[in-house]
Amino acid sequence: MNQFSSFPSSLRRPRARGVHRAVLFAAACALLASGCGGDSGTEAADRAPHKEGQQQQQQQQRGAAPAAGLPGMPPLLDPHDLYAADRPNKLSPVVKDFPSRVYVPNTESDTVSVIDPKTYKVIETIPVGNQPQHVVPSWDMKTLWVNNDRGHTLTAIDPATGKKGRTVDVHDPYNLYFTPDGKYAVVMASMDRELVFRDAQTMKRKKTEPVSCKGVNHADFSPDGKYFIVSCEFSGELLKVDTAKMKVIGQQKLPFEGAMPQDVKISSDGKTWYIADMMADGVWVLDGDRFTEPWLMPTGKGAHGLYVSRDSKSMYISNRGEGSISVLDLPSRKLVKKWELPEGGSPDMGGVSADGNVLWLSGRYDSEVYAIDTRDGHQIAKIRVGAGPHGLAVYPQPGRYSLGHTGIFR
Repeated sequence: MNQFSSFPSSLRRPRARGVHRAVLFAAACALLASGCGGDSGTEAADRAPHKEGQQQQQQQQRGAAPAAGLPGMPPLLDPHDLYAADRPNKLSPVVKDFPSRVYVPNTESDTVSVIDPKTYKVIETIPVGNQPQHVVPSWDMKTLWVNNDRGHTLTAIDPATGKKGRTVDVHDPYNLYFTPDGKYAVVMASMDRELVFRDAQTMKRKKTEPVSCKGVNHADFSPDGKYFIVSCEFSGELLKVDTAKMKVIGQQKLPFEGAMPQDVKISSDGKTWYIADMMADGVWVLDGDRFTEPWLMPTGKGAHGLYVSRDSKSMYISNRGEGSISVLDLPSRKLVKKWELPEGGSPDMGGVSADGNVLWLSGRYDSEVYAIDTRDGHQIAKIRVGAGPHGLAVYPQPGRYSLGHTGIFR
């Protein structure tokens, strides 16, 4: 959530309303087009049962990575577990020698606080641009990009040294993602109402996709990398975007009056999407392939951030409006625990430590960061930082490449 959508916790929950949605249908014949040309009626009839069986098998396996994903995307280690590369301390050679740090963008202080996770103390404060929102690992994991939203710049931090590097002009970089093939950065230009595809290295603009929804915000990619789902917080909508075409191919309104969708995360098996909603006080559960109407799973007031455990079995959901973290068991799709911060707070965005034992979350309205033990949910530490801490990045983390945000690794 950015600076244009801060709401007091006393706001009443809006009433439910009717559904207004756009559902994307895929023509089944398109899936078979490559083998249809030139068939006689008899040949087509002979092939129909075989093709129908193939279709059914594909539908049963929906969510697993297909044989051919987005060209140039590294194949998944395990088609049944998108996060198989994120096991505890399984650091890539690219990042294995980087010092372990927590980088906290302070939106109202125009700084990044750097925390040493061994001592739980701020060891450096880096001045950056106006209203930094998120710290985002690049696709190749060699750079951390600070998204200075109202400063219209990206500030590079070298994670090998922790030092500030170059500043690049990028308009309205509220959030930042990378296509799975590593070719493009995708800028969530929230106030500009655009998805801007830029060269992942130079940040030069390649294509701009205007959107009709308000407040493009967070995203995640399908197992095959061919599409991604985007939340629009100010109009309560979801988008489905074709990665290769860089084009919106689906749009729907969430069935809740005043909905404000936030973080987006796909399940480890690749079959289910979860979208946190701070006004609906829960997460929407979506079939991304079909892009049909999602259903709401209540979690807690002000549901905001979504983070997957290192064993791929749990998802941590930060409930910013009540100072708690809900734990979702991914295989069963059931909420199994809720951890309360001992003194309350406003847990927002963050990430999981490399060993998986600590969940780090920014305290958006309290100028603090929380370190939470993922084994029993107790608060290990509370660290004072600058004003308006937001999308902090725990770095380095396991994985082979980054899809952006505060660290989505595969």
